[in-house]
Amino acid sequence: MIKVGEPAPDFTMEGVLGREFITASRSDYAGRWLILFFYPGDFTFVCPTEIKEFSKHSAEIEKLNGSILGCSVDSKYSHLAWIDDIGEQAYPLMSDITHRVSRDFGVLIEDQGVALRGTFIIDPNGVTRWMVVNELSVGRSVGETVRVLEALQTGELCPVEWSPGDETLGKG
Repeated sequence: MIKVGEPAPDFTMEGVLGREFITASRSDYAGRWLILFFYPGDFTFVCPTEIKEFSKHSAEIEKLNGSILGCSVDSKYSHLAWIDDIGEQAYPLMSDITHRVSRDFGVLIEDQGVALRGTFIIDPNGVTRWMVVNELSVGRSVGETVRVLEALQTGELCPVEWSPGDETLGKG
């Protein structure tokens, strides 16, 4: 089972960036913060709202030495077709068609063959620093994900409701 403070599972997946097929591995993001988020499926209702919101925040995340990967159990061909509906995104949509990565990250609903809405922040050394998993019907807060990324990068203790620019509680 994946745990905060431990290395994130390794993965290699195919996906789509723009209209091109790509392959990405966890090791490709060494030295960068990685936000890996899972969503249940293409051509659904809540998922496009999340995918578009991550794209809106992509430049901000990039400035924080971060990258984003979206992932579902759909094929790379499904992702490519869905892009025609939702538009090109600023980050790749990856295919976990084998369900291995969703299973390794503990978000696969085996009997339904879909992933829960899991969000993971992996540090530049490949260690899982934050994770949150939402039920299928509830979209995640991308703003909260960015806030947590910024808090983690302070290297200090951040109190409740901390926001960038607020004082921290010092080193832990």
